[in-house]
Amino acid sequence: VQLVESGGGLVQPGGSLRLSCTASDSIFSINVMAWYRQAPGKQRELVALLTSNGKTTYADSVKGRFTISRDNAKKMVNLQMNSLKPEDTAVYYCYAHQTWGQGTQVTVSS
Repeated sequence: VQLVESGGGLVQPGGSLRLSCTASDSIFSINVMAWYRQAPGKQRELVALLTSNGKTTYADSVKGRFTISRDNAKKMVNLQMNSLKPEDTAVYYCYAHQTWGQGTQVTVSS
């Protein structure tokens, strides 16, 4: 499967962005889909994870602000990001089935 992210960009603090990850093949049988991020000089970290039975896991830093969802019919996993902070600035990567997307830049700045 190949993964392509979209939706990144520049947003002011307090703003919102919605990231999308589109898979080349069906994701129906993929149990775990996730979003990671990597800020300059830092290790890649898990942001949010969603299993096929609906279980979610979020990094403490994004709980209550970010929401992960999946649409099996559209072969997509999305990340709704609200109340964005400058520390959310990073390249965001989609991950599924041992495959990474190319990443999309999110910059939170005034």
